Amino acid sequence: MDEKIKQSLIDIVDEGNYTDNLIDMVSYSYDASEHSHRPSCAVWPGTAEQISEILKLANRERIAVIPRGAGTGLSGSAIPAEGGIVLDLSHMNEIKEINFESRLAVVQPGVVYGELEKALAQNGFFFPPDPSSGKVATLGGNVATNAGGVKGAKYGTTKDYVLALQVVLPDGRITRVGSRAMKSVSGYDMTRLFVGSEGTLGVVTEITLKINPKPTATSTARATFDRLEDAGKAVTQIMSSGILPSVLEILGKHTILAINQNTDLGLPEVEAMLLVETDGYTKGETDFQIEKVIEVFHRNNVKEVRRAESESEVAELWQARKSAYAVLARIETHFVLEDVTVPMAKLADLLKGIEGIAGKYDVQIATFGHAGDGNLHPQLLYDGYDPEQVKRVEAASADLFQLAIDLEGTLTGEHGIGMSKAPYMKLEHDPVAMDVMGGIKKMFDPNNILNPGKMALG
Repeated sequence: MDEKIKQSLIDIVDEGNYTDNLIDMVSYSYDASEHSHRPSCAVWPGTAEQISEILKLANRERIAVIPRGAGTGLSGSAIPAEGGIVLDLSHMNEIKEINFESRLAVVQPGVVYGELEKALAQNGFFFPPDPSSGKVATLGGNVATNAGGVKGAKYGTTKDYVLALQVVLPDGRITRVGSRAMKSVSGYDMTRLFVGSEGTLGVVTEITLKINPKPTATSTARATFDRLEDAGKAVTQIMSSGILPSVLEILGKHTILAINQNTDLGLPEVEAMLLVETDGYTKGETDFQIEKVIEVFHRNNVKEVRRAESESEVAELWQARKSAYAVLARIETHFVLEDVTVPMAKLADLLKGIEGIAGKYDVQIATFGHAGDGNLHPQLLYDGYDPEQVKRVEAASADLFQLAIDLEGTLTGEHGIGMSKAPYMKLEHDPVAMDVMGGIKKMFDPNNILNPGKMALG
């Protein structure tokens, strides 16, 4: 970093909140994706005003700025495309307000999801979008990628809970968008524009979130199937039955086998396994719902249904789903965790298509995910030191994205585009849509300083 610019940054944030140390730069060159690139430096701002001054400087000097939370993203959104300033927002970690009467919380972007959950639980509330990395992931990251989680089928994703934002624009201006009210149609929906924008339009410095009373009762069951088609049909019928499970997760055959080879869970070795949970405010309510779900299972050639009758049995049924990612990550030297979503009626077709792609390229693809909203996470396992395997995985990924689009789905349900899926954006979006998105980016950020190289926007 140029010494004059370095000193200017230190003047803004103080010397202890600036680093260009090599070890730090290596750390900031990675997130949870397969991408890596070192930044020039990193800063830890503490206020929106400091961020404003940093962006004014960067805009003037044409220096890239990469906003970053905990670095748990899976698409390369939080690492530089080349050099630049990493804007580490982890020091902005205050829960500024929780208003249970108005059902809202006001937080800074560096607040960890799990910390907000603890604060809400004390009064019987929760924030539904629950990413698997929630113990360390920040709410700023949730907003940047429109994160979801296992409860998405019933409760939606982050965009459904963001009421208002404070944002610093690339030229340093500070603005507020949205409202503390639960409903507003005043002007363009600027709040939704920033949610999921991956730090390309502005830096979020304050988030006003809608919170929900936490259900006090749950019922849980697991079902196994010898045919993918039957599992897919069961999911579709459940979600159109009038019963809305809080959780409806799926584990495919290769995921089940991997779990059995690396744990002592002893799962039934079938083509597909579904984990379902219903929630509500009385046990009678949730039991009624789970019984209706089980009826659907039996209409679709279910092999076995196991219903949890105690808290320990609930924990046991959940253990398989919670262990999937960690187990699969250890099998080969490398993996790519994808994130495609299709309409509910096309879920069985997606499952069958993934099996076909695995066979076509001789690639191990272990599938799990959120069946209740059509969002699957095929995990491609490979030896990253074998060039031939790398080529086959790249080709399989491209076919996977094309499959999702052919089934009227999307490239990503909750992980975002980042660098990983930027080359495939034109599969989903026509030239007019790409032109409009590029125009929005240019209007907000004419010098392309905010998170350049992401989302195929420059």
